[in-house]
Amino acid sequence: MNNIPMPRPMIEGRNVCKIFKDFWGRPKVSALKGLDILVREGMIFGLLGPNGAGKSTLIKVILGHLYPSSGAIEVLGRSPRDVEVKSRIGYMSERPSFYPTLSANETLMFFSRLLGIPGSEAKRRIAQLLPMVGLNETGTRSVGEFSYGMKKRLALAQSLLNDPDLLLLDEPTAGLDPLGCREVKDLIMTLGRRGKTVLMTSHLLADMQDLCDTIMIVYAGKAQAYGSIKELLAKKDEILIRTAPQPKDSLDRIELIAREAAPSAPFEISHPSRTLEDYFLSVVKGASENAGSIGGAKIGSGVAEYLSSSTKLDAFEHEDFKAPPIKADDKFDNAKEKAQAEPKAPLATENVPPVDLQTDSIKKPELQDSRKSPKAREAATASEASAVDEALLSSLTRKEK
Repeated sequence: MNNIPMPRPMIEGRNVCKIFKDFWGRPKVSALKGLDILVREGMIFGLLGPNGAGKSTLIKVILGHLYPSSGAIEVLGRSPRDVEVKSRIGYMSERPSFYPTLSANETLMFFSRLLGIPGSEAKRRIAQLLPMVGLNETGTRSVGEFSYGMKKRLALAQSLLNDPDLLLLDEPTAGLDPLGCREVKDLIMTLGRRGKTVLMTSHLLADMQDLCDTIMIVYAGKAQAYGSIKELLAKKDEILIRTAPQPKDSLDRIELIAREAAPSAPFEISHPSRTLEDYFLSVVKGASENAGSIGGAKIGSGVAEYLSSSTKLDAFEHEDFKAPPIKADDKFDNAKEKAQAEPKAPLATENVPPVDLQTDSIKKPELQDSRKSPKAREAATASEASAVDEALLSSLTRKEK
C-alpha cells in the first residue's frame, strides 16, 4: 500500500461565527454560525449559496478583513492577518475598482510596485498577463473607458501578479462574454494542475461543476453540504455507458438485454450533443482569424508562461521574500525640499479683526459704535468693505511682483 502524504491545509476553519452588531453593541445579524471549512493544497474549491448566505463574509474572514466573533481560522498555517500570508494570496473582487485615468499597463505596474516586484520582472509579467486576458490591444485607453467585462479581465491579471499560492476568486466569470468565461476556466484548470489552490464563488452552477473538485453549499451561515462534487452529484441508481457508434442490430440486442433485466426501468439510446458554449467559441475563433486590430477584448494568448511553469522563477516567489519599501522619486524629494525652503507669501490679514479667545467672538469696535444710528452703521459698513478691497489688491500686487 502506497503511503501518499495528505496535502497540507491551506484554509482551515473550526466553528467560525461572525455576528454583526448595531451601534449599541446588540447582535443584529448572524452571518456565520459555527461553520467548519477545510481547503487542502491543490484543490479547486467551490463556495456555493444564495444571496446573503454568508459567502462574502467568509471570504472577508479568510482575507483578514473581518475578525470572527468566535471560533478559529488559519490560512497557510497562520493567522489571516499575517503580512507574509497576504503576500502569498491573490484576490479578485466581484466588483473591481481601479484608478480610472490609468491604462491597463499602468494599473498593473502600480500594483506591482505595491507588491514589491522588481521593475524588470514586473514588466515581463505584465507583458505576459495582458495578452493572456485579451487586453494587449487596449493601448493607452484609460481603465475608466473599459466595459465591466474588461475590468474583470484586468482584475484577474492583477490577482495573478504575485504568482499566488492561494487564489480567491469572487464571481470570476460574472459579466464576461462566453469567450472570456472559457479562458478564465482554462486558466483555473491550469493553475489547479500546477498545484495551486483556488477558492471561488459563483452563481453559475455549470461553471462550478466544470471546474471544482470539492464544493461546499452554505445557507443561513451554515455548511449544508460538503464533499467531492463527483460523489455529491452521482446518481447511483442509474448507469451511463459510452461507446463508439454501433450498427442498429447491435443496439437492438443491447436494448433487449436491458429490458429483460429490468422491464419497468427507463431505457434510452441517444447521441451526445455539444454544448452551446463549445459551438459559440468555435464560431468566434473562426471569425477572429480574419479580423484585424480591435479596440475591445480579444481571444487570450494562453496562460502566462510564469504561471504555467512548474518551478519558481526567481527569489521574489520565495516564501521568505519580503517586499522592499517603496522609495519616493528623487524629483519628488527635491520638489518637497524646494517647497519647504521657499518663503510663503504673506496672507492678507492686516484688516482682519482679532478673535477674543475668552468669549469666542470677533471684536468689532467700529461696528458696535455704528449701532448708534442707521447712517453711522452704513458708513462703517462701507469703510470695512473698502478696507477689505485694499487688502486684496495689495496681496495681488505683491504676487505679481
